[in-house]
Amino acid sequence: MTTAESEPVAGVYAMADLVTPMAIRVAATLRVADHIAQGLRTVRRIADAVHADPDALDRVLRHLTIAGLLSRDGSGDYALTPHGNALRDDHPGRVRARLDIDDALGRAELSLVQLLHAVRTGEPAFPVQFGLQFWDDLASDPERRASFDTHMGTDVTAWAPAIISAYDWGPLEHVIDVGGGNGSLLIALLTAYPSLRGTVFDLPATAAGAALLLAEAGLADRCDVVGGSFFDALPGGAGAYVLTAVIHNWDDESALAILRRCARAAGSLGKVFVIEQIGADGVNVNTAVDLHLLAYFAGRERSLDELKTLAETAGFSVIAVHHAEAIAIIELEARGEQPGRLLGEDSGERRASCVGGRGLEPPTSSV
Repeated sequence: MTTAESEPVAGVYAMADLVTPMAIRVAATLRVADHIAQGLRTVRRIADAVHADPDALDRVLRHLTIAGLLSRDGSGDYALTPHGNALRDDHPGRVRARLDIDDALGRAELSLVQLLHAVRTGEPAFPVQFGLQFWDDLASDPERRASFDTHMGTDVTAWAPAIISAYDWGPLEHVIDVGGGNGSLLIALLTAYPSLRGTVFDLPATAAGAALLLAEAGLADRCDVVGGSFFDALPGGAGAYVLTAVIHNWDDESALAILRRCARAAGSLGKVFVIEQIGADGVNVNTAVDLHLLAYFAGRERSLDELKTLAETAGFSVIAVHHAEAIAIIELEARGEQPGRLLGEDSGERRASCVGGRGLEPPTSSV
């Protein structure tokens, strides 16, 4: 091959090579950066601390010096580079936890090796890799579920200032955060609007965690929690039902079922708000996140027009779209009829994997 031919080949292979990404994830899982930062510089001391084979670990660490995350002096001692420092657990970007193979998101990303199955079938890749649907796998391990709730809470906390500034939430009086996770969004909303009341609606274990955080924030008197699935009946009578980074977790059938549940709960007086990060133009969605969603649970990122069409199919009128940086807040009112049966209604159909919870988001800018 000529140079002109070989350079693109090398570039494509470098993009597709799995060695460096997996070496970084192994280092993140073993908390190598934390141990080096604490003064463990030799591979023997690091291996003893992380219970690893010294030779195998050294081969990984030597590759990470080539990748630019570590440096190695003449005596064989390792040190962190600025990029390697980002793998410390206390780094504000929280990249280590997201890459930890034992963590909910780090584990889920391993399912991308089964992306071909998703492309051929339209079904999620995660159960091919792990034997369970994503949500069932999450529910099977309390620590993994808690890590997922923490990640989603971190994401929505980063979104909260934009969400609060883009809309006047105070007149709604009572907001139910559907799939509200650990309560991070409601904590921000209730702090910004002292007259507002709130409810976190999510699976019982997640809702219990939200109750603790709300109490710690001094908001227990203005916010309660309700455990349940958003494929079942929701509490009625609130002024607003908020779905933040929820709809993109689901295929169209399931997303419609969630929206129709919200419509029935909101009735003619309440509003429903679909909040998604869809980019400033509302057209060009994040393609990397879209493929994650496909692999994990056959979800999808939708453009603003696609979200509007979905909402109208579910029986809503689109009242307004409030833009908050890359976030769209789609304000909906139920038209009074929600066409089509709800998922599981009239047939005994149930989905063990259909649960509450926020969705997967791109890492914050520092990650």
